[in-house]
Amino acid sequence: MIRTSRLAPLAAGLAATALLFAPAHASAGQVPVAAAPAAAPLAGSVSVDAYYASAEGKTGPALKSALHEIIKVQSKVTYDQVWNALKVTDEDPANHNNVILVYSGRSQSKSTNGGGANDWNREHVWAKSHGDFGTATGPGTDLHHLRPEDVTVNSTRGNKDFDKGGSPVAEAPGSFTDSDSFEPRDAVKGDVARMLLYMAVRYDGGDGFADLELNDKVNNGTAPAIGRISVLKQWSQQDPPDAFEQRRNQVIYDTYQHNRNPFIDHPEWVAQIW
Repeated sequence: MIRTSRLAPLAAGLAATALLFAPAHASAGQVPVAAAPAAAPLAGSVSVDAYYASAEGKTGPALKSALHEIIKVQSKVTYDQVWNALKVTDEDPANHNNVILVYSGRSQSKSTNGGGANDWNREHVWAKSHGDFGTATGPGTDLHHLRPEDVTVNSTRGNKDFDKGGSPVAEAPGSFTDSDSFEPRDAVKGDVARMLLYMAVRYDGGDGFADLELNDKVNNGTAPAIGRISVLKQWSQQDPPDAFEQRRNQVIYDTYQHNRNPFIDHPEWVAQIW
């Protein structure tokens, strides 16, 4: 018998909200972006639980393995297609012509994407040099860890691991950095953690890419690893999924990749795996 998910009302509500967030038209010079469609049946009355059915009752490595098998089934986008996708996934709910920059928290025109100092570009939260996957279709274009960010702030973050402390980051209030780590603002600490946790489960050495893992170090360089997991676990608890993050997960599922970030749907699974 099909069970109704405890998340079903939330998912349905997010889908309806996604339609409200879609811009009615593009402003002058702006590339039009598609509105997110209504939720697929899986996210509605049939339940999000059905998506994770094969992971039910598992913990530890068995849970991680089961989630990998679920989320590896996905559609992929090219690196060029990421530009327009981010204009939908990260749309400012208060201004349909803008996106929210992940570390800066700034609302900025969708049309200002590019390489200039005050433009926004595509930030790989799992730095693409950690595993040397570059911008290859796969981890290099996975929307679950790609976010809009100010070009200068993106450069400041570079390929640093995540940890606490450092000096304030210009143009990213509440963020800090030092020689080997980056600390994002409080409002997205959990978002960053859950994006990295997703990547470590999704990419396990198959698909011709490196086996991405989390560890408790910084200075991981080009190794297929990012730290610190102890800090990321704290951030995931400190900053639980909010409406923006949940909507983003739903739009990626409905419109683009057709897979989900399990740690947004089930934050309790973080402690059960790590």
